[in-house]
Amino acid sequence: MEINWLAFAVPFFLLLMGLEYLVSRWQRKDYFTFSSSVANLNVGIIERLLDSFTVGAFYFVYDSLHRHYALFDIQPGLWTWIVLFLATDFVWYWYHRLAHEINLFWAAHIVHHQSDEFNYTVSARITVFQAILRTGFWSVLPIVGFPAEMITSLLLLHGLYPFFIHTRTIGKLGWLEYVLVTPSHHRVHHASNPAYLDKNYGDVLIIWDKLFGTFIEEDEEPVYGLTKPLNSHSFLWQHFHFLLELLVSVRQTPGFRAKLRLLFGRPYAVDPAWRERLEEQFLWADAPTRSHTSTASNHRFRGYVIGQMVLTLALLFGLLLYEQHIPAVYQWLAAGFILLTVVNMGAVLEQRQWVLYLEIARVGVLWMTLYALSGYKLLIVLAYIGSLSLWAYFATVKRHYYQLIYGIK
Repeated sequence: MEINWLAFAVPFFLLLMGLEYLVSRWQRKDYFTFSSSVANLNVGIIERLLDSFTVGAFYFVYDSLHRHYALFDIQPGLWTWIVLFLATDFVWYWYHRLAHEINLFWAAHIVHHQSDEFNYTVSARITVFQAILRTGFWSVLPIVGFPAEMITSLLLLHGLYPFFIHTRTIGKLGWLEYVLVTPSHHRVHHASNPAYLDKNYGDVLIIWDKLFGTFIEEDEEPVYGLTKPLNSHSFLWQHFHFLLELLVSVRQTPGFRAKLRLLFGRPYAVDPAWRERLEEQFLWADAPTRSHTSTASNHRFRGYVIGQMVLTLALLFGLLLYEQHIPAVYQWLAAGFILLTVVNMGAVLEQRQWVLYLEIARVGVLWMTLYALSGYKLLIVLAYIGSLSLWAYFATVKRHYYQLIYGIK
């Protein structure tokens, strides 16, 4: 049976995350927190899941542009591979820089900078919106004349490097600091210190930052995260909070030209007061049942979240490994279950009251999958009886669920 060997990237990177955790403990450093690490991995899980559905579309874009609009017919060779690498890294620099300087792009990229910790789990904070945005920038490469096969192959290798620079366990690397983007350089990029803002955009080579005046060395200890911390582990809020802030700000801005200037202006042009107003409306309306700290330290709570994470990662790995042999209907059902579980984990970390509805939805997806696999009509009857029973005893189920998960009596 033919399998997708790229699926093994999931356990490979998880292994490296585990090794980094052990090294940090050996160094007696507190580089990991439970809730933040789970939230980071949640973002990465969905990116990897959606990437399995979109990677073919990205290849189609590159191939179509090359066949219809290529200026030159570039063939694979040692020097053309080198030129493609330099061009890819150069385009990345400008994509990354503009993603920090233009609000519309920052709305897609901000998720990568929300974590107030800095370790390998942070490298997983890539969204499908960011992947689409990058594809738009890299689309210049097939127009120049690079074939889609070369571009996708190089992007696969080029995308591996950034993972290794998201760490605090590695210090400065001597002469490599003059050529490559090192962990020290990237720690600066993820810092919210005023001196470090909008610096070190490079992906593999640091020469672009030095050339265009955006380079700074790591001097003072970085403080990680956004200049206005998000203070939320909600998967949905992390993805959409700035987009909502931007849309509300644009709506409140008079004049078409002023609206465009805000959309394509810098993030500081968005009134930070909108964050608090939107949080009151969407995030804190369903207040947590108890403090995050006390619940996150509860062994039963942690066990539940870890169990969800293990289940999700195992399902994702199996889906990626055998994607060519799994019918589309089961792929979509599995994807729906994974998405609901990730949103569920974020809601559990936030101790949201509405998390029970996500649990019911997940059971519904599992039941539909079981019916699709077996075809037993009895399952429809049992689902109907179960729904009536849940409706009749919902208050009791809700009370026992919160007691089980959050320890509420």
